[in-house]
Amino acid sequence: MVLLLSIIMLLTSTTYSNYLEPDNHIKSATFVSENFEIGPGKIAVKTFLDIEFPKGHIGVKSFDVELVDEDGNSVPLYETYFHHWFAIKYFENISMSTYIEQYHDLRNGIIFQRNQGTCQGYILPHYWGLGSESRGTSSNLPDPFVVELGNPTQIPQGFKEKWLFNIMAIDTRGALHRKGCTECRCNLLNLPKNFYNVTTGIDGKPLSRNYKGGLFCCQDNLQCKLRKDFDAPKRKLSLRYKIRWVDWDEHQVPLKFYILDATDRVRLNGSTSIHDCR
Repeated sequence: MVLLLSIIMLLTSTTYSNYLEPDNHIKSATFVSENFEIGPGKIAVKTFLDIEFPKGHIGVKSFDVELVDEDGNSVPLYETYFHHWFAIKYFENISMSTYIEQYHDLRNGIIFQRNQGTCQGYILPHYWGLGSESRGTSSNLPDPFVVELGNPTQIPQGFKEKWLFNIMAIDTRGALHRKGCTECRCNLLNLPKNFYNVTTGIDGKPLSRNYKGGLFCCQDNLQCKLRKDFDAPKRKLSLRYKIRWVDWDEHQVPLKFYILDATDRVRLNGSTSIHDCR
């Protein structure tokens, strides 16, 4: 369970709209991410680098996301369970941009910019991002609060500020056990025979055979068990996201994101707090 503290929040690919809202000179743009193909019972875990994002030194007022089909229609949760979407900021080495784009290599030439939360490692690094409950949930920040982005004094020389999406979607059409499929129960998925030998947990150690379900069993392109003789076509889905922002000025009050994990086992090493988010 993840708690997002909204009281101290901090803080692509077709543009559908880009206009100036009458209120407080708020600008708005709607984008569509790269698409991905998914079929009945399939798991899709994708990372989309360098998503479209407003340029310049700005203050973001809201960031809202929807899962849509090729015709731009919202996809219902009972057909495709939108497990999560995370928007993550990173700095990209300009001299390595071509290499990163070609090889999709996140280990070289990229500096990830985590939120201000206490979780360490790769756990919960995002800024905006929620699960299926994000639908219909407003992310609007009241004046004068914003999320400051694109500040040139905070971007390392030779780097660009960029954003990526990390998403997981589970097509539950025809699933033998729809709820179990959305919960990533390992016995409902076509795991490879050597799954427990080659899969490591958060601690970097081989996954225990007592691990019965969770993110590690929901890997890209794995398949949930389907009802006998069920058939439905594959389809291509995308993220449609709307961002509202203002140009930066001295009247804006910048906020920060703090994301906490209810499973965090905090312990002390002298005066240093160690957070073991799970």
